[in-house]
Amino acid sequence: MAAPRSRSTSRTPVPALTHVDPDGRPGMVDVSAKPATARSATARCDVRFPVAVATQLRASGLRSAKGAIVDTAVIAGTMAVKRTHELIPFCHPLPIDGIRIAIDWQGERALRIECTVRTVHRTGVEMEALTGATMAALTIYDMCKALSHAIVIGPARLVAKRGGRRDVGAAG
Repeated sequence: MAAPRSRSTSRTPVPALTHVDPDGRPGMVDVSAKPATARSATARCDVRFPVAVATQLRASGLRSAKGAIVDTAVIAGTMAVKRTHELIPFCHPLPIDGIRIAIDWQGERALRIECTVRTVHRTGVEMEALTGATMAALTIYDMCKALSHAIVIGPARLVAKRGGRRDVGAAG
């Protein structure tokens, strides 16, 4: 049985997917006609630990048998930002002008990762910021998984962007 179709009662147009042509085939968006402008995006991802693991990590100064957890996560997130176009098929390779990854405790049991990316280009850096934040989270998981597999990653989300058609939140 087919799923029921939802009917929109709003007269607001439904946004179209930008990576699908009129025939339904996927492809990279052509940004050649857009002006290069300053753009930035900030993404956030949390890593939540069981209480005993969080206690152990705090006591160790956020070091594991594999080394400095936060420093390694920052390096991994930075590398991921610069390689986003190699990981996500329709992302444009971009000149990255700045990356800032901040990692700090959020409450008693979670590390919060915020990744801000800047460029001057024809397209935004939302995917780069999300990739940086989530790769940093995955690196933290990898470095701590010997302590527990009950570590939870997420949610990951865009918290701000500037430049392009519209701003979202308050990107730095």
